[in-house]
Amino acid sequence: METLKKNILLLLSLFALTTTLSAQDLLAEQAPLDKQMSLVDSISLRRMLLNEAHLFPSQELYPEWINSKIHYDTQRPDSFRIDLTGFVMPTSNTKITDIFGYRPRRRRVHNGLDIKVQIGDTIRAAFDGKVRIVKNQGRRRGYGKYVVIRHENGLETVYGHLSKWLVVEEQYVKAGDPIALGGNTGRSTGSHLHFETIFMGKSLDPALMFDFVNQDVTNDYYVFRNPVRRKVDAKTGKVTVVSDEEKYYKVRRGDTLSKIAHRQGVPLRTLYKLNGMNSRSKLRIGQTIRYN
Repeated sequence: METLKKNILLLLSLFALTTTLSAQDLLAEQAPLDKQMSLVDSISLRRMLLNEAHLFPSQELYPEWINSKIHYDTQRPDSFRIDLTGFVMPTSNTKITDIFGYRPRRRRVHNGLDIKVQIGDTIRAAFDGKVRIVKNQGRRRGYGKYVVIRHENGLETVYGHLSKWLVVEEQYVKAGDPIALGGNTGRSTGSHLHFETIFMGKSLDPALMFDFVNQDVTNDYYVFRNPVRRKVDAKTGKVTVVSDEEKYYKVRRGDTLSKIAHRQGVPLRTLYKLNGMNSRSKLRIGQTIRYN
């Protein structure tokens, strides 16, 4: 009887040991499977995020995607770091023929850089992104044939005065992809590329980011700072909004520099300095005068 009991206990012990080993083996087999499933999930998530980026680049910044307007104002953050890595220069040409900003000799604002190119030269996308606009403003008007691309770093780039498009709206492009050929369309006095950099509707000087002479970017990133800031009076606590943004006035019939200075609340000498003018300068109707 005692021998029978011992044999039964031995069998039960062996069964328990076998069951434990089977469970451990099962867990050991399951571990690599879990790791593989985790890897699959990561790849799927990465693919999903990439697809979203392709469909709506910088969707966390821009409230909408439209194909009708180059510039449209939207609420900008106080500051934003724009990643400039992964760039490709839009042209290998290095000669700058016109700079960004107000041009007194032409009496109007220039929102980009003009780079000398020949008709037929290849123009390339500066960064990865999606083509938002492909349009023609017509003979001797504006940009002529142009392309606008929205990039994943928050920037939009404009390429104007083109002779031929190589992309269509809604097309996703990689940095360096050919997007157009250089030309002389629109309001242009010779073949060149008009290159613009825009952040959420505001034109920025491309020279702050792109060094065309050395065919490089000026840094790995550019920090945009909103020119609109809040100023608090230390005595009263009153908050006023102050803008460091350039401001312009369009001349109307009967205007003089003195009247414009008085109307905009700035010293006359400020108008002289900002516009390269003096007391003998003459105004014409429709002329743009910078006053801040």
